[in-house]
Amino acid sequence: MKIALVSPYDYPYPGGVTEHVQHLERMFSERGHEVKIIAPSSTEKDQLDENVYKVGGIVPLPASGSIVRITLSPRAYRTVKRILNDEQFDVIHCHEPLMPVLPLVVLRHSKTVNIGTFHAYRESHIGYYYAKPILQRFMRRLHGRICVSAAAFEMVNRYFPGQYRIIPNGIDLEEFGDSVQPLPQFCDGKLNILFLGRMEERKGFRYLLNAFPAVKQQFPEARLIVAGGYSEEDIAPFRRQVAEHKIPDVVFVGRVSAEDKPRYYRTCHVFCAPSTGFESQGIVLLEAMASGKPLVASDIPGYRSVVTHGQNGLLVPPRNEIALAAALTRLLASPELRDELGRCGRQQVQRFSWQRVADEILDYYEEVRHKVQRRKQLLEALHAR
Repeated sequence: MKIALVSPYDYPYPGGVTEHVQHLERMFSERGHEVKIIAPSSTEKDQLDENVYKVGGIVPLPASGSIVRITLSPRAYRTVKRILNDEQFDVIHCHEPLMPVLPLVVLRHSKTVNIGTFHAYRESHIGYYYAKPILQRFMRRLHGRICVSAAAFEMVNRYFPGQYRIIPNGIDLEEFGDSVQPLPQFCDGKLNILFLGRMEERKGFRYLLNAFPAVKQQFPEARLIVAGGYSEEDIAPFRRQVAEHKIPDVVFVGRVSAEDKPRYYRTCHVFCAPSTGFESQGIVLLEAMASGKPLVASDIPGYRSVVTHGQNGLLVPPRNEIALAAALTRLLASPELRDELGRCGRQQVQRFSWQRVADEILDYYEEVRHKVQRRKQLLEALHAR
């Protein structure tokens, strides 16, 4: 099968959708399929893999408490048309298919089977609300629709009711397996709490930092490790807060390599995800579970599809620093509870393996292609009468 994976976001800038696309490309290729990626990029074409089509430069735009890096290039229209004419894909799989501009242009020109995956969650979507009459035309061009979680489904189905298949984000279980070694510089007897994410408001780091002094009062040996794709400008206010309030044992490590990321999970005793919303599932939760670590996470719709309170982690109300500190201290106080939640999480995460997710998506492709072909045959038969 010849497959196009389309992403609206800067490739290969770190992000959940980009990682999703990269894993699918690898899984599909290993199964013998020919896969091309179509995406905008701030990286020059000659630095990208040969199977990546660069379409347009990048414009950073604020959206849903984050910054999205997409293309608004008018040249995309002609470039996409040429790519699709040259390649003649069997399936085109658009991720965030209603996101401007690239997925919409692809759907406009596509003459094959179109699949769309909806990744995002938010309580309301002003763009969907006001642009619904226009976007509805593009939704009709999707022969199959996937949502990564029940939360993502509830959001998109509110504006565009229809049939959707829920197929979650995946996780490379081997990457976070038992062979991963902890980082020696943090194996000094302290109890490590790990935060891994960007310094966007929706990630909720400030609530974790505000809660940490209460944790330190009960556990002087606690340490907060802060990793992720953030700049010095992003963390400057938090560095000032740490200095002004003399909060010890807060370590800002910044961006970590793909090789070191599993080691940070292995090093921590508790993983904390204090996001305030706009999360459809939470890949970092899957990574922590695959590493056998207990979770403290916000009780938001997207996270509830991964974390079961009291089974593989503890859920707390978002933006509640007191509840956050209480949950963290509860886990730090009980190695037995940490081990129990970690074991349960590792068992539950098996259903999110990329092998299983890729197979589900490929099966869905075939199911949709079969339906499209049958519909085409029926129409031809009707016209022949």
